Formats: sequence, structure tokens, C-alpha cells
Amino acid sequence: MTEHASETFPADAPPPGTYTLDPERTTIRADVKAMFGLLTVHGTFRLRSGQVLIAGDPAASTVQASIEAGSFASGNATRDADVVSAALLDARAYPEITFTGQGARRDGDGWVVPGSVTAHGTAVPAEVRLGDALLEAGGARFRATARLDRTLGDEEEGNGRADGGPGHRGGGPAALGALR
Repeated sequence: MTEHASETFPADAPPPGTYTLDPERTTIRADVKAMFGLLTVHGTFRLRSGQVLIAGDPAASTVQASIEAGSFASGNATRDADVVSAALLDARAYPEITFTGQGARRDGDGWVVPGSVTAHGTAVPAEVRLGDALLEAGGARFRATARLDRTLGDEEEGNGRADGGPGHRGGGPAALGALR
């Protein structure tokens, strides 16, 4: 009879515990296709808060992160105003974009945490991939990436826009975070 050992984190992973994401040391980048996929718009958001619980059993680990929807910055003031306006993110009515995930599973050299991203009042499934972890004094640094399909959760058919508005497919945020 063969026993299957439960999956465990590697020895170089941060030890089990609760870690706070540090907004000052976190970058959240969004790369979104626009203009019929001919142009990629690059922008950033600010992390409001976040927490990672690393459990002894990876399947019991959790991640929560809150992003300031109104903090979108691409270097183009007109575009930034459009993105946070009621026509797209509606940051006044929906000031947060959140990720909530539970369970971690090994994926190659990294880990995947399944969960959901909620933006503009709509939750869509998302998997955050974690990798490039580096232990530091008092915490760790890592890279987390997710790819989102912004057409998920659309209630109306035919609402896709060629200008990258609602219904346009695009890559989701990528974050380089620090735990402390």
C-alpha cells in the first residue's frame, strides 16, 4: 500500500504564519490590450491592504488583497480619468478591487492560489500564480500574477468595445509584493 504525503511548502518558503502585504513595497501593474489588440496599455494601481496566511497545509492557506480602483495611473491623464470613470471601473461607486483566494497548490516552480477578483461589483474566478519568492529579514518578497478575462461577468451580449472598454479581453494585474 502506498501512502500519499500531503503537499508541503519548500524549506525556503516563509514559515507558516500571517503576513501583511506592504503597500509601500508593492507594485500592481495592469497590461490591457486596446485598439483591436494592436496596442497594449500599461498602468499601475495602488495596494490598499492585503494579508497572506501561510498554513502548515498549503490547502488551508489564504490570500486577501484590496486595490484602490481610483488609483489607476498610465501616464496619460485623459486615459486615467476614463478608466476610473463611471463608464469603466466606476471608482466612486466601487472604490475597491479585491482578490480573495484559498488553498495553494504546486505548479512547476511556483504555487497557484484559486480565488476570485471583484471589480465594479462583479466577482470573476481568478488564479494567482506565485513565484520568485525571496526570504528577507522579517518577511519575504515574491511575484504574483493573474490573467483576467474582463468579458466574464458581463450581463449583456454585444457590449465589447474596440477601445478597450468593458467587454474587452485583457491581461490582469501583476504584483510584486512584500510580506512583513
